[in-house]
Formats: sequence, C-alpha cells, structure tokens
Amino acid sequence: QVQLVESGGGLVQPGGSLRLSCAASGSIFRLNSMGWYRQAPGKQRELVATITSGGSTNYAESVKGRFTISEDNAKNTVSLQMNSLKPEDTAVYYCSAGDSWTNRPFWGQGTQVTVSS
Repeated sequence: QVQLVESGGGLVQPGGSLRLSCAASGSIFRLNSMGWYRQAPGKQRELVATITSGGSTNYAESVKGRFTISEDNAKNTVSLQMNSLKPEDTAVYYCSAGDSWTNRPFWGQGTQVTVSS
C-alpha cells in the first residue's frame, strides 16, 4: 500500500500564491505517476496536474501558466506551486499516485484551498 499526506492548503487572497506538498510512503516502488486533483462544492473531481516517473507533466487548461508541478524523488514528495490564484481555484485538493500494479490510483485525504478576499 501507499500512503499520501498532503500539506500546504489554506486561505489566500485572489492573486496570491500557495504551495501544496504531498509526501508518499509505503510501497512507492509501485508508483508510475503522481498528481493533483481538485473538487469544488457541487462539482466533480477534476485533474489539475500530473507528473510521470519520467518527469513528463500535464496540466488542466485552466491552470496552465499559473501552476507548476514538481517532484523530489529523494524525499518522495510532489509539490504544486500555485500562483495568480483565482476564486474559482477554491476546492479541496487531493494528491494522487498511479499504481503500476493495479492501474488504480491511491488518494490522499485532501487539503482545502480557499481563494477569497
């Protein structure tokens, strides 16, 4: 099994920045990608950004140019730098990790990000 623990959420004003981090532990050798998803109230969970074990990244159109995903393999962490935040970025952000054994993702507990003045 793999455990994912997120940190770094909070309240920020529009135009501000936040950095989310996700620490993976357990059977991390099974992972072939990590990423961030978000779910706003009344909406479905959606992809924000992913990064593969080879370093390839993918972003939702709505966050391109504002968010940057990165990984630190030595620390088994993935981070999401969020700049120029907008109220519509308000959501619970979930860390996800791809399981190469089952093709089913592992999920973290989520961290709240609120963008409001």
